[in-house]
Amino acid sequence: MAVPFYEDPLAMAFTALAFCILAIIILLIVLVRQSVLLRRYKTLLSGNTQANIEELLIQQQEATAELRAAQEALRRRLTELEAASQKYVQRIGIVRFNAFPDVGADLSFSCALLDGQDNGVVVTSLYGRTECRTYAKPIRAGASSYVLTDEEKQALMQARGIGNEKV
Repeated sequence: MAVPFYEDPLAMAFTALAFCILAIIILLIVLVRQSVLLRRYKTLLSGNTQANIEELLIQQQEATAELRAAQEALRRRLTELEAASQKYVQRIGIVRFNAFPDVGADLSFSCALLDGQDNGVVVTSLYGRTECRTYAKPIRAGASSYVLTDEEKQALMQARGIGNEKV
């Protein structure tokens, strides 16, 4: 007749030994994981022996908040500068020409100076043998309220990037 499991001392001993071995394996796994976590913790606290993890997290949150505030200030400043830059001279077109048949070397010129909204001025200088005259005509939204000469129109087109073809 077979002896029940709970009455067999040899079976009980092997069962207890199996549980002990299983407990030792689990203990070793826990110890290895704990040493890994301890090494990471020491790396995190390296150079700062007085701090704990909570203080480090608070410091990181404060530093992150400061960086976000600085980034937002830079973003606002960039937006302001982009808006302001539309009012600066950005595009220039210049055409040299010979205004009078008795003067050579293309000493006369028309120069268009425009901002980012196509506002600005066209300056024309007419060079002659006995005199030199300079004129300025305002430009608003790429057009002038004054009649423009062909050279002034060409300089304006160059500044606007429309082309270099003659009018």
